[in-house]
Amino acid sequence: MKKLWLFLFFAFLPCLLFSAEATNRSASAPRSAESESAPEKRKAGERMVKTVDGVEYAFRWCPAGSFMMGSPEDELGRDADETQHRVTLTKGFWMLETEVTQKMWQSVMEDNPSDFEGDDLPVENVSWDDCQEFCQKLRNLGLNIQLPTEAQWEYACRAGTTGEYGGTGNLDDMGWYGHKNEYGDKLGNSKERTHEVKTKKPNAWGLYDMHGNVWEWCQDWYGSDYYKNSPTNDPTGPASGSDRVDRGGCWGNYAGGCRSARRNSGTPTFRYSYLGFRPVLIP
Repeated sequence: MKKLWLFLFFAFLPCLLFSAEATNRSASAPRSAESESAPEKRKAGERMVKTVDGVEYAFRWCPAGSFMMGSPEDELGRDADETQHRVTLTKGFWMLETEVTQKMWQSVMEDNPSDFEGDDLPVENVSWDDCQEFCQKLRNLGLNIQLPTEAQWEYACRAGTTGEYGGTGNLDDMGWYGHKNEYGDKLGNSKERTHEVKTKKPNAWGLYDMHGNVWEWCQDWYGSDYYKNSPTNDPTGPASGSDRVDRGGCWGNYAGGCRSARRNSGTPTFRYSYLGFRPVLIP
């Protein structure tokens, strides 16, 4: 009987050890920020990093909420297409904390269309169609991203602010721009070129360069009168159009062109050295 007991003990010992080892591996496995907290418990600006082919993509959490989109009638530099209206985003989302850099772009697309070259400079000279191709290739690699809607973009840019600019409210703190005024007689800080991302202050949700540096493509078609009858909840732009929206201003703009509410657009095939983008994660 004693021999039988010893036989059973040594026969099953490897199974017991393997089970304990597997349990320990599972318990110590690292978890992403996304898996650590449910959406309703996440804090605005919470950071999550995804790595694809050795390149890190850091995202910031933008919680669900409401805001006034557009600008008041007395805002300096205001355009007619900025009719102010309330928008509610019913779901939070993760937005890339910087513009897509040339390092990110080259790791996916294996080319660099930018006029100003540098790994940590924003990629530019990319069309809306080019951005769609980039997003699709990253989705194929497991990072499920797309361009933000125009409403998501402005909501994230403002991050709870209501003035002309997010963050400190001072454009020199927040972004790279070309001129102080629309007449071009007072230079801004950009020296007529792009600059490395994350060299200006972030806004309240940890997002960098939402003002200036490069314009950022959005998913929506552009409509000059869209704000006048836009849905309150989760607007996605007109059903059709000829131009796609881009937001945020750039290194060549005067200060008013970099306001939180400023809208711009271009055909989906248009490229220039002031056009870039930043994606959001698809829920």
